[in-house]
Amino acid sequence: MAQRRFDSGLEMTNYQGLEAQNTYQGMLMNDYPGNNSEDAGSGKPAFHMNGNVYTEDPRALLHRDLKTRQISMIALGGALGTGLLVNTGPYLAQSGPGSMIIGYALVGVLCYSVMAAMGEMAAWLPIPSGFTGFAHRFVDPALGFALGWNYWFKYIITTPNNLIASTLVIKYWFDVRGYTGPASHPALYVALLLVAIIAINYFGVGVFGEFEFWLSSVKVLVILGLIIFTVVVAAGGGGKTHPKGFHYWNDPGAFAVYPGLKKGSGQFLGFWSVLSSAVFSFLGAELVGVTVGEAQNPRKAIPRAVRLTFFRIVFFYLVLVLLLGMTVPYNSPLLLSAVHESDNSVNAEASPFVVAARIAGVNTLPNLINVCLLVFTFSAANSDLYIATRTLYSLAVEGNAPSIFSHTDQRGVPIYSLALSSAFCCIAFISEKIGAFKAFQYFVSLVTIFGILTWISILISHIYFVRARMAQNIPDSALTFVSPFGANGSLTFLVFACVILVFNGWADFIHTDTVKFDWKNFIVDYIGVPLYLLMIFGYKIIMKTEGVRPEDADLFSGKQKIDEDEAEFLAEELRRKGGVSETRYERLYRVTLGNFF
Repeated sequence: MAQRRFDSGLEMTNYQGLEAQNTYQGMLMNDYPGNNSEDAGSGKPAFHMNGNVYTEDPRALLHRDLKTRQISMIALGGALGTGLLVNTGPYLAQSGPGSMIIGYALVGVLCYSVMAAMGEMAAWLPIPSGFTGFAHRFVDPALGFALGWNYWFKYIITTPNNLIASTLVIKYWFDVRGYTGPASHPALYVALLLVAIIAINYFGVGVFGEFEFWLSSVKVLVILGLIIFTVVVAAGGGGKTHPKGFHYWNDPGAFAVYPGLKKGSGQFLGFWSVLSSAVFSFLGAELVGVTVGEAQNPRKAIPRAVRLTFFRIVFFYLVLVLLLGMTVPYNSPLLLSAVHESDNSVNAEASPFVVAARIAGVNTLPNLINVCLLVFTFSAANSDLYIATRTLYSLAVEGNAPSIFSHTDQRGVPIYSLALSSAFCCIAFISEKIGAFKAFQYFVSLVTIFGILTWISILISHIYFVRARMAQNIPDSALTFVSPFGANGSLTFLVFACVILVFNGWADFIHTDTVKFDWKNFIVDYIGVPLYLLMIFGYKIIMKTEGVRPEDADLFSGKQKIDEDEAEFLAEELRRKGGVSETRYERLYRVTLGNFF
């Protein structure tokens, strides 16, 4: 039977026994002991070498400098990007407004289930290795290995891609003015943006968190502005149109027919394609799981981030998607032109919201949208570099990458992980040849499939976590946050996510007189799955690892040190506020602007 040693030096054997069950039933979270204070959970050899042993390396310590408000906004900012401002255009054109709203609603619930599952695990055990550590501890070291490396691979690709996108946004202003001088050279702006995001990440997570808070706040203001604008346009504002209401839902219709197919199957495939688009748009919300090791008060910050991010994402996305379908018909020539532009670039001309403005006779929006796109892409590049850095750090902490990548400087920054992840950003200099942007999208599509594989892995980890809690007699009352869906809900959404994954490339098999089997897209749409499985089973074969049994799952290593740090932080906060847990200003902010910012 599993044994654990606590600070008192006493061993607790037969943890599964009736006495333990009676002792622990109904206790609060911080009443549950963890390992000794030297067991901080920030350094961990691979399980195949020495299972369930965590040691603290003073050279590999993150600093808990992320505030609750920063984590909430980082999570929101991770899911608000070009997927909303640009990529909604192509899917409106091929799917219609009805398919869009249904698809985004379904995937929005899936996204929340993933975040709730991750939030339950992170609130119990906010270890520095985040959800890769949960997969490693609760499921199988092989899953933690595959999840970590594929997540890192995803973000060393998306970071330079967002730098390229930012450069293309800047290039738009030179193009409309016909300027071709030295100041318009793309490499110049790639270098400036790259230096900026490296500097923000280098000066510590506190600096990064504050930058992302304000950048994400700007994103929220942009979305609120677009909501107001589209409401006005739908109501007949703009001077060139009468109130539309749901007119475009009737003519040309709510459900578009996918090109090359008949009405029934074409409308279904049009709807199904939205699911992949919505997954792409919502990806990034789960990055709150990467921040748990640097949160000042993780057991308050993580549940709040989970709840508010769901509200914000679903509200912003569903409202905007609904209003977009009311202001732009899916067969509009202007929309089709914007879709064509989105295949080759990222700028205001590719945004369906600019199309809505032009249909309404408003011609001043493109420049404003372009500014917004620059903020979105720069913020995405900044947070992507942070995620890539912390993911590589997590791999090193878990023993799945060279230990040098877990080393941190005096600010708590994994400096070598930042250096290697930043080096890959130099790929962005291919933007000197803008034609390479379209080819680069194949890489983005490839790593996007790893996004839903990440969601699948988080759901699996949660199912195993709940089973481990049951086996070790840890009740729901011991947790500060419990997923409202439970293990059965995670299993249901796991099936849904797998169905999206399996049928992600349906459109590749469409055969018409003009369209044949698209083997390039087929490879991009599916190669991520065998690569992921290859990493899992390759690791298991080489390292000879086994899955973690529920009764042996490590639910405690590092927990006591985290509890002590949290108690010390809360005591200091209470002293700082003069014995008041929440000031009047903080409460006013929480119940008003705190729901948005």
